[in-house]
Amino acid sequence: MRKNRSAAIAAASFLILSGAGIATAPSAFAGTPGGTHANDRNSDFNGDGYEDTLVAAPKATVSGQQGAGLVTVQYGSTRGIGTTNIARFSQSTAGVAGAAEAQDGFGSAVATGDLDGDGFDDAIVGIPGEDIAAVADAGGVTVLWGSKQGLSGAASDWLQTQEPTKGEQFGSALAAAHLTGDTPGDVLGVLDRDDLELFAYEPAAGADGAAPLKRQARQRLAGPGEERHILPKSLTTGDYDDNGYADLVVSGVTVGPEEPGHGWSTYLSGHAEGLVQERDLRGGPVAASGDINNDGYDDLVTGEPNSPDDGGETMTGGLVGVRYGGADGPSDEVRWWTQDTAGVPGTAERGDGWGGDLSVADTDKDGYADVAIGAPGEDIGTVADAGAVWVLRGSAAGLTANKAASWDQNSANVPGAAEKGDKWGAQVRLTDPNSDGRFGLLASAPGENSGDGWVWVMSAGTSGITANGTWTYGASTLGAPSAKSAFGAAIDE
Repeated sequence: MRKNRSAAIAAASFLILSGAGIATAPSAFAGTPGGTHANDRNSDFNGDGYEDTLVAAPKATVSGQQGAGLVTVQYGSTRGIGTTNIARFSQSTAGVAGAAEAQDGFGSAVATGDLDGDGFDDAIVGIPGEDIAAVADAGGVTVLWGSKQGLSGAASDWLQTQEPTKGEQFGSALAAAHLTGDTPGDVLGVLDRDDLELFAYEPAAGADGAAPLKRQARQRLAGPGEERHILPKSLTTGDYDDNGYADLVVSGVTVGPEEPGHGWSTYLSGHAEGLVQERDLRGGPVAASGDINNDGYDDLVTGEPNSPDDGGETMTGGLVGVRYGGADGPSDEVRWWTQDTAGVPGTAERGDGWGGDLSVADTDKDGYADVAIGAPGEDIGTVADAGAVWVLRGSAAGLTANKAASWDQNSANVPGAAEKGDKWGAQVRLTDPNSDGRFGLLASAPGENSGDGWVWVMSAGTSGITANGTWTYGASTLGAPSAKSAFGAAIDE
């Protein structure tokens, strides 16, 4: 439970209106931290040039509190990630705000970004189950600042909504990127039940002990009675118009009497002066970004794992959409993919959840970003919801089924066995922790071992992802509580 600290982050907030930019305070600090293109960014908490890996176990028991949650960090190196150069954080870690409490869900969402522009990426941890004073599940966010020594809880900061509401679940989704030119670091986006809030770093704010992250704007995607009400579920960023500033996509599903349950996203373009809300796009609630056709523009990939039938077109096995970037951002034209698309392994079946998670990066160093797709509801033979993962390849012509591949826990060289409810592929992340330019694959199964959760590490070679040499680990491997912890339920990209 947290006492209300709204004074620490108080700032005037306002709705973003279509065509209106977000006004941000001018900063004396120059610089563009990190790359703006999605596949150029990494998660380097200690600034050594190697990408680090942030994995959450949001249902872990901490200090005797079931479901309090925790996150682990594995630092990258010339050999990639391992199980020794690590750190663990929870609300029982010294310096981290609050206390571990039952069902807080610390780590239900995670993100990284260089919020203060110091050259070290920071870890952002969502705690949507946090109670604020007597307000249940109002939610909160912890920021763990990066440094030469890596992440530390000692100087962490706390964010919450200005007026906590029961069940608001602030921190349910997160993203950070260089969205504007008026801040020294990346701008942080935080979702709650209905709204998007944006925070930016103001160096002078910490002088009086207040948190240096200040609220810049608040937006409701749509209200009751409007043409389309999108319930937000996730955030992704990418430079779709190649103007040097990251853009933001808020993805969710429609609610209300008209066509409920369909995936839609709202696209906001980044500029030196701020964000501009542009238009809604069909596709969601899952999204990821990267330059699939290597034309200099990031492309938007959306996943709709539970799409209803639409006008007679059956999409119940899951649907993935690709919109290519250009001078005007993501194209209005979308190419849809399913397991029934020619060349894609498998068959679309009700409940597969194909597109339940996505990641976009170059697995074979050919210059074209590839797309990893998780289907945690995929049945393997008669084993229900065992889960599987796919990788489709990028090319000059865009995404292609050429050399498409899929794996499950019964595949050769993949440790383990397909079991009911494992949900392998609930999270897929393409990562490059040894900085060789080839992104390997992390695939998690938060249902593994009756809900303990486990993560698989698949390497990338000259031909892309391979199952050869795949290894696996869980929370216990990293010295963290593992029983029913759902380790791997969230992995930062």
